[in-house]
Amino acid sequence: MNFMRTAMLLAFMTALFMGVGYLIGGQSGMIIALMIAAGMNFFSYWNSDRMVLAAYRAQEIDENNAPEFFRIIRDLAHRASLPMPRVYVFDSPQPNAFATGRNPQNAAVAASTGLLNRLTPEEVAGVMAHELAHVENRDTLTMTITATLAGAISMLGNFAFFFGGRRDENNPLGVVGLLVTMIVAPLAAMLVQMAISRTREYAADRRGAEICGDPRWLASALRKIASDSARIVNDDAERNPATAHMFIINPLSGERMDNLFSTHPNTENRIAELMRMAESTGPVSTWSNSAVKPSRRSRSVPDTGRGRVGSQPPKGPWS
Repeated sequence: MNFMRTAMLLAFMTALFMGVGYLIGGQSGMIIALMIAAGMNFFSYWNSDRMVLAAYRAQEIDENNAPEFFRIIRDLAHRASLPMPRVYVFDSPQPNAFATGRNPQNAAVAASTGLLNRLTPEEVAGVMAHELAHVENRDTLTMTITATLAGAISMLGNFAFFFGGRRDENNPLGVVGLLVTMIVAPLAAMLVQMAISRTREYAADRRGAEICGDPRWLASALRKIASDSARIVNDDAERNPATAHMFIINPLSGERMDNLFSTHPNTENRIAELMRMAESTGPVSTWSNSAVKPSRRSRSVPDTGRGRVGSQPPKGPWS
């Protein structure tokens, strides 16, 4: 159902772009706007992993400096039949995580030190399974296509503002209609973009629950992350608000409402969906792998070092 909804929303946005493009800029204006927007978003898509990881100063980890966390990702990737992604940790007290990369072969997953400190191993597995579901579903590609269309529609609105749109006698829009289209079309495109983002989150929740084996792990994690994110500021996210849609929970302090402009569904609605899934199916499968049951003794969070390599990791829960 989520796939069909995403497809319908993308089809609507495509039709909106074509209609508005022809009315405002004609065929040539429509093609120019699409080419510019596609070029900008293709660059972002191709370099998204390096850009976002650099923005959060994330440090790559391996089985030597964070063996239990690394093994959780490796086992989840195996269960999902995905290539092993690169694994990163970024320094933030706010519990959160994201995935990036243009395809499963070039994917990276990242968790904050706050997530590894505050969540149980089962909850961490649920969160990272959600992120791997985004990788499996190629949501980076979906959102790049969406951003391209939304950007092109907004660009057409700018064309109309600066150049006045089509002035030939075949243009069915009058001046008032042109002004309305300049304002309404970009707004409609943004609403559809946000709706697609929310739909992909629901889909990743469901698939993530299947990958980790128990919907309750992810439901419990979402509750904790939402609670902590509401009171712990993620300074890097506040400086890079355009990356907010990548996180499992919106990291921005200014966006807590579930409305048409939200990139994420309401957390309680997501938890309710997961609990309904748990009640109807029970645990999807049993997972007795020891990576999800780490010892409570002598564990530590890998030191992100804020760019320092080789520093001694402090004591904490994930070594």
